[in-house]
Amino acid sequence: MATRNIARFWEWGRKIICVGRNYADHAKELKNAIPTEPVLFLKPPSAYVKEGSPILVPHYSHNLHHEVELGVVIGKGGTAIPQTSAMEHVAGYVLCLDMTARDIQDECKSKGLPWTLAKAFNTSCPVSDFIPKDKIPDPGDVSLWLKVNDVLRQHGNTSQMIFSIPYLINYISGIISLEEGDLIITGTPKGVSAVQEHDELQAGIDGVVTMTFKVDKLGFINN
Repeated sequence: MATRNIARFWEWGRKIICVGRNYADHAKELKNAIPTEPVLFLKPPSAYVKEGSPILVPHYSHNLHHEVELGVVIGKGGTAIPQTSAMEHVAGYVLCLDMTARDIQDECKSKGLPWTLAKAFNTSCPVSDFIPKDKIPDPGDVSLWLKVNDVLRQHGNTSQMIFSIPYLINYISGIISLEEGDLIITGTPKGVSAVQEHDELQAGIDGVVTMTFKVDKLGFINN
């Protein structure tokens, strides 16, 4: 098999593992308890979208929220990876958005149902270009921000995360074996809010990367 290009992980990586409520202030703003262990959910690879294509509002949602996050790209797979060697399994990073149909998530939570409709729809995981590992020497001190129509909505630092990246890699890989090309998205700081059709979202990691996406409305699809 030809060598796969890790810098284009979104074309062949098999899963997106998401960590919810990993910033205390974000948990509080949504009136959730601060977790004592990671809250995990999944997105399929079909959730990926790159700059130049729009974020699509699901036809069943009327309250789509942005969540800016640091993503960790796995370069070497493993099971039950120790925290002490966890960073050896990291190939690099990516800036990403966890687009969330908040009205649907609230409905699912109230009924005790999974979050799939709220989190896993097409274009729910916009990602930047791949960031080589050496460009972020300390992933525990990364400044993230997001603007909507040039108005700052989110600004936080990964130092505020409840669970560190080595801890997450250890915890996740003890439950779900990690594979080359997998993406772990590590949670969002406070400031999440709704976006509308035609909004422009710009997000960045200070001194490293920026990305811009437009929001479009998805109509009903007839098969």
